[in-house]
Amino acid sequence: MPENTTPVAPPVYDFSLAALRDSDRDRYLACLLSPPDKRGPLSALYAFHAEIARVRDLVREPLPGEIRLQWWRDVLEDPTGTSGEGNPLAEALMDCIKAHNLPVNVLTDMIDARIFDLYDDPMESRASLEGYAGETASALIQLASLILDPAHAQNSASAAGHAGVAQTIAGLLLLLPLHRRRGQVYFPAELLAATGLDRDSFLTGSNEQSVTSAIRAFAGLGREHLAKARAAAGSISHMNRSAFTALALAEPVFDRAEKAGAKLFDQSIVPPQWRRQWWMWEAARSGRW
Repeated sequence: MPENTTPVAPPVYDFSLAALRDSDRDRYLACLLSPPDKRGPLSALYAFHAEIARVRDLVREPLPGEIRLQWWRDVLEDPTGTSGEGNPLAEALMDCIKAHNLPVNVLTDMIDARIFDLYDDPMESRASLEGYAGETASALIQLASLILDPAHAQNSASAAGHAGVAQTIAGLLLLLPLHRRRGQVYFPAELLAATGLDRDSFLTGSNEQSVTSAIRAFAGLGREHLAKARAAAGSISHMNRSAFTALALAEPVFDRAEKAGAKLFDQSIVPPQWRRQWWMWEAARSGRW
């Protein structure tokens, strides 16, 4: 690990750095592996993403979740910039937006996409999944690029689009046991149909062979997007590589999911923290993921 991993950031980002350490340890490490002067703004962006991503974990019914998301939308759309005063994460996020001229509409689209998490509606198609990933993980990478190297951020757009889908699929595979208990299915309906399943038979898991085929096909979709992200990596500026550091975790997750198959319903495939740290450090050092 590099010696200089102490966060260097203005006081406004103290809370977001601490919150991120608790809510998303992998992106917290990605912050520490970024240039010191970018760690604070990145922590505000990443902590905001973690906050809206965990709303389903905090509520029992969709309506309170929608209210939480609406609060963040109101903060972002308030022309006075005062709606978030008193909330340290909101204050950090607004400072980050102003300092780096981040597009607010991308952040509100990210909030809107998270409404899907509050319900148990099926993911209708591959296009729906890719759209969901595009407005969440892909957008997060591109916003991080605007913080790191805005002059060359647009060059990262294609890689960010595919990287976000790969990251999303890896994350959904890690969360599959939890989602199954909740009755949530993020696997596209057309992918399930191709393996002889529908939403209910997938959740039941009685046909282990078909479930294994569906999981491997889903991981395969993630690999497809990872390969496309790698093919576009040459256009990413040196400074913007930090926005992609967490992508180093995707391929090991795909490997573990394919090996587990239907057993993934009942077992965790989350790699140990030390392995995740090593993979991300190596990605930050080499620029390869």
